[in-house]
Amino acid sequence: MRDWNTIITVHEGAFTRACHYLEQFGPVRKSGFYNVLLMRLNDPLEILRVIHEQLAHESEIAFWIARFMPVERTFTFNSPMEFEERAREAASFWLPSLAGSSFHLRMHRRGFKGRLSSADEERLLDQFLLERLSEAGAAGRIAFDNPDAIIALETLGTQAGLSLWERDDLKRFPLLHLD
Repeated sequence: MRDWNTIITVHEGAFTRACHYLEQFGPVRKSGFYNVLLMRLNDPLEILRVIHEQLAHESEIAFWIARFMPVERTFTFNSPMEFEERAREAASFWLPSLAGSSFHLRMHRRGFKGRLSSADEERLLDQFLLERLSEAGAAGRIAFDNPDAIIALETLGTQAGLSLWERDDLKRFPLLHLD
């Protein structure tokens, strides 16, 4: 599935149950990566809210779904250089939201092993965002302890998706599991 806006990681032994549960929200597709599913939803943030409401009454959902991550911006890439260029462009979308804030970028990489390093890309993109904020006169700072925001960056082979989550979102939606 090349047209996705939600990536779901399921717990070991819960693949079938997670698929059945998620199908109520829309078509579920295998990603080609172990225990990773993809969905294209009309309103993935609303589905995230619904799942967390259901989770309050049906705690077994947390035994099926390890992470539920909507993404807002997606791109494809074929090389590490192209990845970095497109990731910078996509992350730049949130510069106004990051102005004067504490933040960091968290990458979950699937594929491109040995060609992309999650830790290296996180540092490069954090530094890029800090530089752009400073140039705009709206300095931000990197923080890992209770940041104002986290940019999530998910890769699946040659596809990537990003989303921005603010502190309240991180508290309200534990299935994001960003840190």
